[in-house]
Amino acid sequence: MVIADCGLPIPEGVKRIDIALKKGTPSFQEVYEALMYHMVVEQAIVAREMVEGNEALYQKVKNGFPTLEMVSHEKFKKQTRHAKAIIRTDEATPYANIILKSGVIF
Repeated sequence: MVIADCGLPIPEGVKRIDIALKKGTPSFQEVYEALMYHMVVEQAIVAREMVEGNEALYQKVKNGFPTLEMVSHEKFKKQTRHAKAIIRTDEATPYANIILKSGVIF
């Protein structure tokens, strides 16, 4: 599952769940918090560029994942080809994207 900002390209063949309503709504943070409440996440991946390009968001995400994996933005975009679905928010800040790999509760 991918949570994407409004600028992330969505690959052909990957299910798009477009919930963008108006600029900034819903935000990455709103969708992230809702999914984290309902999902068991085994692994999370973000673009390395998030550290400098969106430090506030990076700090919030990092707090939830001590072993957060970081890859280049180009590699991140390639990895989205394997997602089951991409949730497109209307977040308009840079690098506000995350890949969430689900786990199980037992």
